[in-house]
Amino acid sequence: MNIKKSSYLESALRTIKIEKKALTLMQMELDERFIFACDTILNCKGRLIVTGMGKSGLVGRKIAATMASTGTPAFFVHPAEAGHGDLGMIVQGDVVLAISNSGNSDEINLLLPVIKKLDIPLISITKNLLGRLSKEADIALTLGAFEEACPMGLAPTSSTTATMVLGDTLAVALLEARGFKSEDFALSHPAGSLGKKLLTTVADLMKTSDDVPLVDGTTSILDSLFEITAKRLGMTVVFDSGTYGVLTDGDVRRLISSRHDMEAPISSVMKTQPMSTTENTMAVEALNVMREKKVNQLLVMDDEGNLVGVMALRDLMQAGIS
Repeated sequence: MNIKKSSYLESALRTIKIEKKALTLMQMELDERFIFACDTILNCKGRLIVTGMGKSGLVGRKIAATMASTGTPAFFVHPAEAGHGDLGMIVQGDVVLAISNSGNSDEINLLLPVIKKLDIPLISITKNLLGRLSKEADIALTLGAFEEACPMGLAPTSSTTATMVLGDTLAVALLEARGFKSEDFALSHPAGSLGKKLLTTVADLMKTSDDVPLVDGTTSILDSLFEITAKRLGMTVVFDSGTYGVLTDGDVRRLISSRHDMEAPISSVMKTQPMSTTENTMAVEALNVMREKKVNQLLVMDDEGNLVGVMALRDLMQAGIS
């Protein structure tokens, strides 16, 4: 094949130009129907059921996922499977969002009598109002008279892009109407970085009980080194006369270099008034304190000033808190 490399870029730019035009045309289709669609979904007592065949179905899955993660309970139902039993997943109180570029998808149109009988609001997304789906819908959203980027006009390209964007406009409008906040988003994304930042507390990650390096103030510096090594936190907590202190492995190395008496009690060299935090502090806040104060550990204290654990920088990093 003798295709010039510049042809690839020319094709890419042409595709982008055509799809941008499709979005402009879709934008011009937005009117009171969009407002009615948002109100219908917002006032839905059940779930938003998204359905579509082929590429429309793939876009529909994305729309359902976006809705579900931004405060609108939603899931995707395959129209062909719905006709063989999955229609039972749709009940009164739900709202159906059906996607078909032509509006004449046989699999979706077979479901219309049942949706009507159940008195379930039907919102459609089609290119125009000519197909059966848009005529049967309670609210018929349209994409406009765009052309597909595919030079043969066959592969869904501009149509899927416009549908995806229309789905996003619905999701964002509903998100704002619900007053959906980042904290709400975190609840549905506990495994994501945002979820970890907004949901993880010091209590979830701190070392406790026997995992906490702890020695008495009368313990020798040398014996304290064994505790530091065994617990592998790079430090030990020192409890001396009702107060807490710390000694890090870096402190020990400096004492060795200066030929300090290693049999001396650790209380004589420990750092007093160590940095601390509480169990209920958000992990990301503890991380910010560590970075600001340039420390690798924080003592975790309860309301009475008792030690309940140690928060280590490495545990924050391993948990994905950043």
